Amino acid sequence: MNGYYLHPTSIVEDHVQIGSGTKIWCFSHIQQGASIGQNCSLGQNVNISDNVQIGNHVKIQNNVSIYEGVEIEDNVFCGPSCVFTNDYTPRAKYPKGKENYVRTLVKHDATIGANATIVCGITLGEYCFIGAGAVVISNVPSYAVMLGVPAKQRGWACRCGKKLIKDGNVYICNDCGMKFKKKTMKNQDGLAAIDEIR
Repeated sequence: MNGYYLHPTSIVEDHVQIGSGTKIWCFSHIQQGASIGQNCSLGQNVNISDNVQIGNHVKIQNNVSIYEGVEIEDNVFCGPSCVFTNDYTPRAKYPKGKENYVRTLVKHDATIGANATIVCGITLGEYCFIGAGAVVISNVPSYAVMLGVPAKQRGWACRCGKKLIKDGNVYICNDCGMKFKKKTMKNQDGLAAIDEIR
């Protein structure tokens, strides 16, 4: 199995790539064309749909389905029972076909809390932190802390995951000591963001 672990109750279809060191636990299903990187962990009852791309060192907790059209970069944490969508207007009677799935990108080192819902067609910026139960309906800036229904930004998160504290013109992590400052210009997607101070 090329150096990855597969629980006997789980299913891996044909034409799937799984990196070494990855562990796939019980009752999970990896569908054809999916690609999973190295040293990932997929918990119980995880479904990875056709052609989904997942990076390295990704942790996907129990009861998560990642549908076609969703891409997960490296070091992302998907909390238990978090939800992704790939269709704005689903109808059982009128399927649109996979060519019409709406793309979602989760950038590296993002965290998605338990039971959060990520509505399709958006990008979650690197190191962002989506709180448990949040419903995210628009692009999320890098390092942003998003809470509520619908999710609104409630601050900034450090690389280590702790919420940053504002101190004058900078933001400080009281745990690891990293410092950040607000960017003077918004990102190309029009979102405000912060920069690390080195």
